[in-house]
Amino acid sequence: MQKPSLIKHLFILLFITQSFFATAQEKMIAKDGKEYNATSTWKFSCKDYAYTGILEVQIAKTEKGGLLKLGIEVSNETFYIGDTVYIILEDGSYITCTDKGIRELKGKKTIAYYFLTATEMNKLKGILVTDVRFRIKGNEDTFSSKTGHFTAINKKSDFQTFGTSEESKTFDTKTEIKSLYN
Repeated sequence: MQKPSLIKHLFILLFITQSFFATAQEKMIAKDGKEYNATSTWKFSCKDYAYTGILEVQIAKTEKGGLLKLGIEVSNETFYIGDTVYIILEDGSYITCTDKGIRELKGKKTIAYYFLTATEMNKLKGILVTDVRFRIKGNEDTFSSKTGHFTAINKKSDFQTFGTSEESKTFDTKTEIKSLYN
């Protein structure tokens, strides 16, 4: 029996790598029912928001740029993510996302969508997202979750990363966004 050649090994490795990146993409279905290629849903840690402590963040590639989807559980169905959202990047710069009023409520989760330009998507392909600054609006009462400004950081919950290396404690937003263009 002959040993497989180096070329066969490289081909197999290339196939496995290509398959991984092809399956890493997910689909985002926007409020209007359109389906877009998207990153996985990142669960950013939001310690100041005691109700759940998790902001779900997803970015999709659209025809004109991109779409940012934010989702968080709320105790009151009238609460929503509104106003300007800031995507803070590793180099200290940020992307400002203007509220266009595109939102929905699914169960106890309020979801908001923000448009990103082609230039902003190019920036996101090259620089890691470190934080997302957002606002929950509504009329809070004694027994409801909080409203106000919150910052979600690109950090997996400690429970998800127990016993793993330091590198895996954050989401590789840059690589996932870049893979949308392959």
